[in-house]
Amino acid sequence: MPGDLYITGDAAADALLNDDFDALMIGMLLDQQVPLEWAFKGPFTLRARLGHLEPETIAALDEDEFVTVCCEKPAIHRFPASMGKRIRSLCAALTDEWDGHAASLWADGCDAATLSKRLRALPGFGPEKTKIFIALLAKRFAVRPDGWERAAGVFSDDEPRTIADCADEASLAAVRAWKAAQKAAGKDKQGRPTSA
Repeated sequence: MPGDLYITGDAAADALLNDDFDALMIGMLLDQQVPLEWAFKGPFTLRARLGHLEPETIAALDEDEFVTVCCEKPAIHRFPASMGKRIRSLCAALTDEWDGHAASLWADGCDAATLSKRLRALPGFGPEKTKIFIALLAKRFAVRPDGWERAAGVFSDDEPRTIADCADEASLAAVRAWKAAQKAAGKDKQGRPTSA
């Protein structure tokens, strides 16, 4: 089932994210130290340069060759070399452990606690990114394993905190406004103080 994610400002880039879980997972991986729009347009940019977005084929590429693709202007990230290596590592993990498809992580109908463990084992997926990705799957793609609210934590609520809450221009604007307010208040996405 296609999702209803609205994020990049480019209809074709959003369509890729909504139709391809591998693209979505790469976008989530890139969502770090750059604006949401930049991170989630990365998969579309990569597909345009490579002619595909197949994890198995990316994993088989020479690392330096793939990093060069990621570093071409416009770069896919503020840190394109390190993120390129991380994308290739993610694709290798998907290939080696999940039949080359992100959706294989939840295709067996596992519960959210199991999905969380599987995601945490992937390169670049720490505790918060894992929670946000589970919320993103549930809210925008109707992938709702048992216990997803608990596994997603605060990101399961109705507060417009993250990519999981971006379904149209208005909700994207609400997420931006909420993040700005949190930053001004010295709080992170989970409402915790950012400094002691």
